Amino acid sequence: MNKTQENKMGVMPVNRLLITMAAPMVLSMLMQAMYNIVDSIFVGKFDQNALSAVTMAFPAQSLMIAIAAGTGVGINALLSYSLGRKDRESANQAATHGIFLAGCAALVFLMLGLFLAEPFYRLQISAKEFRENPEACEAIIRYGRDYLRIVTMFGFGLFMQVTLERLLQSTGKTFYAMITQTSGALLNIALDYIFVFGKLGFPAMGAKGAALATVVGQWVAMTLAIILNVKKNTEISLSFRGFRVQGSIIRTIYRVGIPSIIMQAISSVVTFVLNKLLNGFSQVAVNAFGIYFKLQSFIFMPIFGLNNGMVPIIAFNYGARHKKRIFDTMKLSYMIATCIMAIGTVVFLVFPKPLLAMFCKPEALPELLRYGEPCLRLISLHFLVAGFSIITISVFQALGNGLYSMIVSICRQVVILLPVALFMGLVLKNIDLVWLSYPIAEVASASMCAFYLTKIYRNNLKGLPD
Repeated sequence: MNKTQENKMGVMPVNRLLITMAAPMVLSMLMQAMYNIVDSIFVGKFDQNALSAVTMAFPAQSLMIAIAAGTGVGINALLSYSLGRKDRESANQAATHGIFLAGCAALVFLMLGLFLAEPFYRLQISAKEFRENPEACEAIIRYGRDYLRIVTMFGFGLFMQVTLERLLQSTGKTFYAMITQTSGALLNIALDYIFVFGKLGFPAMGAKGAALATVVGQWVAMTLAIILNVKKNTEISLSFRGFRVQGSIIRTIYRVGIPSIIMQAISSVVTFVLNKLLNGFSQVAVNAFGIYFKLQSFIFMPIFGLNNGMVPIIAFNYGARHKKRIFDTMKLSYMIATCIMAIGTVVFLVFPKPLLAMFCKPEALPELLRYGEPCLRLISLHFLVAGFSIITISVFQALGNGLYSMIVSICRQVVILLPVALFMGLVLKNIDLVWLSYPIAEVASASMCAFYLTKIYRNNLKGLPD
């Protein structure tokens, strides 16, 4: 076959290929991060209790994203591997089963949103906070119930958007995935301002308005992703004619995807527990922690975008047995991630006050700075090490070793991060030491990543032809 007819992931120079694949995803992830930040800025300016409600919804939303993205990782790996082996039928089956699984997940969260939104908030608020600020606590629960019900009951847009964007990424159509993500995020930002503050004839809806803006943006992005997959993604077919659920395909998808889901789901559980722990110090501490997560997404999201471009390249070339292209892709990814994390560390260490000031009214700033400045500075110490871990975990997934990713994530968060944070908060009763649990856990995580990466090289990559 003529070289020009080959998939670009097997023939294009790696430096140009990774930039071509990752740049659109990095830009779209930056736009997603910008939306996350702007969303909380608007809500924080509206009411600090509404900001608390949106912040405390993060574990539930993170769980939704974990299931959507983790399933997408499995779809991505199977589809890219199949295309590398020129098996179009398996690629089509991976795509259609992925859409089916997205619909099932959306149905589950619709039911959870109906019945568990309010209990979810009550569990996170400490008895101490209820005693000292009962009115504020009830306001948070009211805002949160409305917010979480909307984003979970209309979560079909999120699950389908993520799945369909993964299909575009898997076949190298990252530019089109960027279009869908960017369009949804821009619409979110515009509607946030309108719905939260009540512009253009709409009532001021606060947290509920933020939720409505989110789901509208997701559904519009989903619609665009459907159109682009049908019109532009010619390497796969999304026809459901004669579709039958095949357990073997679902097992193959989740063999890679479940470790990713568990990794991110654990993060949701850890965040939930930490919210409860921090609430024992002050609700403002919870807000500071939530703001940190919003801000750090602007640093981490580009690396996740880089991973979205990197994973199909490595999976494709692993299927095609191209050792040098795998290593060249990994080296460039590590270099880019390190540069991004270095910039993020400097920004968090030097500019915590202006960053925090964006999320509240002037009269609330002193109290937010009390908890927020140490939070941003101390947690950011782990950024450089985290860049290595994030890339390495995605390499594991691309090579079909998602189990290693799961082991590293469980040890980082359940064995190290959470026990250390609880010890610092409950025993030593020092909130600044709670923030240091992140750098401690990340050093351990990076050490495990290095160990498993060496093992994979010896067992899976060393014998490949150069």
